[in-house]
Amino acid sequence: MAKFDLNRRKVLKTAGLVSVSLPFIYLSGCGSDGRSSVDLSDNTDTDSNTDTDNSTDNSTDYTGDWAQGGTANMTANFPDDELFALASSCTINLTKSQTEGPCYFQADVLDDISEEQTGLPMQLCLRLVDSDCQPLSGYEIEVWHCDVNGLYSGDTSDSADSSRFAGGFCTDNDSKAVAAKWFRGTQVTDANGRVNFKTCFPGWYSGRTIHVHFRVKNNNNDQVISQFCFADSFTKEICTTHPDYAARGEQDTPVEGGRDNVFGSNYQAFLFDYSQNEDGSLLAYKTIQIA
Repeated sequence: MAKFDLNRRKVLKTAGLVSVSLPFIYLSGCGSDGRSSVDLSDNTDTDSNTDTDNSTDNSTDYTGDWAQGGTANMTANFPDDELFALASSCTINLTKSQTEGPCYFQADVLDDISEEQTGLPMQLCLRLVDSDCQPLSGYEIEVWHCDVNGLYSGDTSDSADSSRFAGGFCTDNDSKAVAAKWFRGTQVTDANGRVNFKTCFPGWYSGRTIHVHFRVKNNNNDQVISQFCFADSFTKEICTTHPDYAARGEQDTPVEGGRDNVFGSNYQAFLFDYSQNEDGSLLAYKTIQIA
């Protein structure tokens, strides 16, 4: 992996990033490290869309070992919409769109985007609201990220939008990555503006903090393209102690201190809120607010 990491760092520092100019968006968040205490005792879906502010702390309800082996070992149900009230979803930070990056190509509509890859199983929950915090239904939210080894999948054979995909850079020409579509997927927001994905916590590659890309479309028109990331304390914990990640060790580019060249000094607006589910899987969630 050393050669791969060095080459990717070089590309990122030169012409590897693709900038996309879009309107301002608003992203909600909670505390400085993003961790929240989440009550998962009621995992049934409801129509609740509460936006009242709630305090958060740095603990989780479940403090056992983190789950391993991918989404096949995930048993927790997705939490209901009260989840987003914990993130103070209408305490808004105005920010710009972030770069699309060189590893995008159009993905299929899926709920489990892992393609049975290994890793810390993760529930990825996103909610889309307008400037009045009202849910936006019928919008496409697309996500993509790399695997535990920092590789993006590269099978563009069914994609109608792959012209910007930098195949060798993104896959390191790894044969399994080139033939895969892992960790890419699209869903349509429901009546509460929400989508849920089953996936795995991403790995890292040199020059970038661990991150998840997302794209929001309405009637095939981009509304926002951006990225979310995780607090350094959490990424260090997973990358140094979790069996699926520890062999590679801690990421070389933390987000704090403005060291990541995408998030810069405004990284806090892009931090996921997160918690640990009762089955040891990760719950990562965020509200996206567009004007």
